Amino acid sequence: MQRTRRTPRHRGRRAEVRASRFTRVRAVLAGALVLGVGGTLTLAAWTDTESVRGAFAASKFGIVGSSDGVTFTDHPASGPAALSFVVTPTALSPGVTSYAKFVVKTTADTTVPGTLSLAGATVTGTGLDTYLRYGVRTIPVASPCSETTFAAGSSVVAAASLLTAAGAGSQALAAAGGAPVAYCFAVTLPAGTPNAAQGLTTTASWTFTATSSS
Repeated sequence: MQRTRRTPRHRGRRAEVRASRFTRVRAVLAGALVLGVGGTLTLAAWTDTESVRGAFAASKFGIVGSSDGVTFTDHPASGPAALSFVVTPTALSPGVTSYAKFVVKTTADTTVPGTLSLAGATVTGTGLDTYLRYGVRTIPVASPCSETTFAAGSSVVAAASLLTAAGAGSQALAAAGGAPVAYCFAVTLPAGTPNAAQGLTTTASWTFTATSSS
């Protein structure tokens, strides 16, 4: 077999071809390297988080009452507290006024303040309510309910009102049993009441309604 003799010119071309290929491969590898670095920088991002939480609970609101200003308890409509009148209210004579105190406050676990209002009485009996008149005033909680303290108190129900008359406005209640409100009731059988009222009876039941401020 006869070999082809390569001249220096042929060897130069082959060298140029190899050099060109090497240059292209190196360029491709360099590009791949650049792309690889760029991809790595994109994936290596820092992250962080923040979380929040809210806790919620409903407020509580309730009231209790006391006829003596010492012992407080709940008195539903089915079991109202008995007012302790200074003059026996079952033996009233014309011109006589009987006084009784009732204190209201919020329960110890009440978390919001509120207001208190007095509704007119619901009456039953044989008709004495048509003759009776009453009034209500707030007085200092430590004071007795009497003619003197009633006269100096803040009016809730105007004196000489019918038993069915409701209180005007409302009284503030503090939360957690603070600042009790003392009411002084004055019930009168007016002077000049006719003989037709003798022996008649009536039972009057008043309701206090408390409303929370929120």
